[in-house]
Amino acid sequence: MFNGRTTLRTAVVALAVASMIAPACAAHADPTPEQLQAQIDKGNEEVELVVEQYNKVKGDLEATEAAITKLQADLAPLQTTMDTAQDEATTLAVNAYKSGGNLGTWSLMLGARSSDSFTDRVGTLRQISLSQQRDLAAYGAAKDAFTTEQRRLNDTKAAQSQQKIELETRRKKIEGDIARLDAMQAKAEAAAAAAAAAAAKPKTTTTTPPPAGKPPAVSGSAGKAVNYAWAQLGKKYVWGAAGPNTFDCSGLTMMAWKAAGVSLPHNAAQQWQKVRHITRSQLAPGDLVFYNNLGHVGIYIGNNQIIHAPNSRTVVKVAPVDIDKLYGYGRPA
Repeated sequence: MFNGRTTLRTAVVALAVASMIAPACAAHADPTPEQLQAQIDKGNEEVELVVEQYNKVKGDLEATEAAITKLQADLAPLQTTMDTAQDEATTLAVNAYKSGGNLGTWSLMLGARSSDSFTDRVGTLRQISLSQQRDLAAYGAAKDAFTTEQRRLNDTKAAQSQQKIELETRRKKIEGDIARLDAMQAKAEAAAAAAAAAAAKPKTTTTTPPPAGKPPAVSGSAGKAVNYAWAQLGKKYVWGAAGPNTFDCSGLTMMAWKAAGVSLPHNAAQQWQKVRHITRSQLAPGDLVFYNNLGHVGIYIGNNQIIHAPNSRTVVKVAPVDIDKLYGYGRPA
């Protein structure tokens, strides 16, 4: 569940700052490239979780706003009916007052052709009054229920709006953390390049190059999802985005399966709740692969590869299925 106060751990920033100022302190050696990469990986995981929390609260807020709109629409005809019943009851009371108590009874008697007719008229008058009282009571109770639900929804909206504001306010801090991680990444790459040059060996990389040619041949709905994801290769990562030109991880998988006619939420944890969980041996193109304690998700395309939107320092790309800490596998309906 979403917690608006969750943030990037201070340790990430502290480690980033420490790595930047370390050279000024002669007593401490610079972190190794491996140590820097471990810190970067940890920072990436924290950023992914914050992004997915933002997506969750944004979706919850939209659902609450829709519920408030529907409630107001449902309340309108009830209010009209209640106003009509109140007007009728007021008219009846005014007429009774004008008839002057006993005078009203004498009018009924004089207008009645028999004692049975008089009894019927009095009974009808009482029935109308009791019916209106029951209607007013029922409408009043219904309106009270609507008012209570409206108050609850408004309170929920206020809380969710505050959570969203807090996340948006923290955007600059998150981006600052990412900038520090970028500096750490550059330092790690420079250190690796220097080490490779000293050893007279070419620098190696584990990054999977963008594939050329056509997407893998996959039939049915899964094929539509894979083809959509393939068409987004090279597009920039932006948190909270779901196309057409930028994506985050769950935005990409959501839109890929939307192209196949399947609706998924814009949140990795909620997508996990909607898919059928499968094993690694059952994995087929189009299935979703979840990582980092449901902080990240990608779409499997076969040959032990996924397409995913990793983070703000890169683009939508193909990567090995074991690129990150695996959580599980799921198949959309």
